[in-house]
Amino acid sequence: MAKDSIGIIFGKTGTHDFRFAVPNSSEVKRTDYVKVWHEKDGWTLAQVTSMTRSSDDFKLDEAADLAGGAKVESPNSNLVADATVIGSRGDDGLLRSPRTPFIPGDKVFTADHQLIRSTLGLSHGDVYMGLLEGHEIKVSLDMNSLIQKHCSILAKTGSGKSYTAAVILEEILEQDVPLLIIDPHGEYHSLKEQGSGKQADLYNKFDVSPRGYGSRITVYTPANKVLNPAADEVFRLDGMNLTPNDLIQILPDEKSSNMQGILFEAINKIRAEMEHYSLDDIIFEVGNSKSKLKWNVIASLESIRDVDILSDKPTTLDELFSRGRAAIIDMKGVAPQLQSMIVAKLCSDLFEARKMGNAPPGMLVVEEAHNFCPERGFDKTQSTEILRTIASEGRKFGLGMMVISQRPARVDKNVLSQCNTQIIMKMTNPNDLKAISKGLEGVSSEVEEELKRLPPGVAMLVSNDIEQPILVDIRVRKSKHGGESVNIAKPTSHRKTSQKDVKRPSGRRSSPDQPVRRESPPKSGGGGLFKKVFGSNK
Repeated sequence: MAKDSIGIIFGKTGTHDFRFAVPNSSEVKRTDYVKVWHEKDGWTLAQVTSMTRSSDDFKLDEAADLAGGAKVESPNSNLVADATVIGSRGDDGLLRSPRTPFIPGDKVFTADHQLIRSTLGLSHGDVYMGLLEGHEIKVSLDMNSLIQKHCSILAKTGSGKSYTAAVILEEILEQDVPLLIIDPHGEYHSLKEQGSGKQADLYNKFDVSPRGYGSRITVYTPANKVLNPAADEVFRLDGMNLTPNDLIQILPDEKSSNMQGILFEAINKIRAEMEHYSLDDIIFEVGNSKSKLKWNVIASLESIRDVDILSDKPTTLDELFSRGRAAIIDMKGVAPQLQSMIVAKLCSDLFEARKMGNAPPGMLVVEEAHNFCPERGFDKTQSTEILRTIASEGRKFGLGMMVISQRPARVDKNVLSQCNTQIIMKMTNPNDLKAISKGLEGVSSEVEEELKRLPPGVAMLVSNDIEQPILVDIRVRKSKHGGESVNIAKPTSHRKTSQKDVKRPSGRRSSPDQPVRRESPPKSGGGGLFKKVFGSNK
């Protein structure tokens, strides 16, 4: 066998796959990239998809004797690798698969980095994701394609989806692209802070430097700074001169046509008498109605008023969405139904502003997307329709969306199917795996099996810019990680707690000096209709 070759093709070969014998098991492993010289297409790239070891000499009776304690010589075994052909680049730059099969006896070699880069399409892009798993090859995505054609990050809890999202957000911030981040659990505050110096080895490995983005990020809370002291500003919606459609959009429940009629009648009367009016004026005018349904309308309007989300000094879209800045809407302390209403109103305003050219091109980031755009049959939220609209039409107007979820099966399929870039980390739930394989391009049953085995921090990347799904070792964050799990177990009192006693978060790059986070927002107090509907922000 020629020097540097790692195997020989044998048996039945095809244009899409082949098998080769491996004499040295230390030189080949599953998912490795290899190359074979094709008589017409030149060097052709392939990937090892599986490996098997067998022995014709080791019989069942010998195995039984060995199990019984008898001495048996170590059997000779054969190692065989199965490879899937990826193809080669022609003079026109297009990827082609060979049209004739490889020849048994052809030598197989380890693929060089340049061939891997050029064949897979990894040689361009300005969003640095990390390294190709098992290689020192940087993987980058095209910024315009990532944003305009939408992106999804899907993973089970603890696999690193928020960490990966933060890596992408760092790259986007450095390109001065506006970001609006819906953050239900306050996981993205830490983008402000520089990463730990204790991760020097990882920074060297991925060729990045620690950095914080505090000067570019503003954290808003729809609650208040008592419930969310880490927030920079309070977020409020415009409560002046509300139209009937505005109110119908933000009211907690679907209203009957009679109740909507009461609202229209009251607001039309107010408009005839007043140039500027508030929600209190609407409530007063509804109280003058002769309909018995007015009390239901008043109760709903008061529930809106009492959560204090409306103001005569609202947070403007110019504050939230401007070039080189990121706004984080931290929903801690806000009840789920109010969260959905805020997202519906905020995203509607942003989409309309972008259509009219009143807001710059940018990206909307929706964490825990299954809560804001659930699949039909699971739930219904006020924000579902606008998120579907942005997913299907946002590209035309330069508004991209990043969808992040730990439950793909519960995310609206119309939204997921519009995401041309999918970043999928470890997933084991059968329903979620089925949803991924059915709803996303490039995901086969073999890929499903791979997803079950991914270690934390490694993602499968599926993109139109890359020829096939690849595994990426996600780079270390430049900023501080803020998505750790809470340490529940306490050390016993009879001995001191050492560094080894501390339960590490699931992600492999968390450092011991990083703060933990609450897994769920603090619950608001009870009492009153508005607290039953929305929860209290007081």
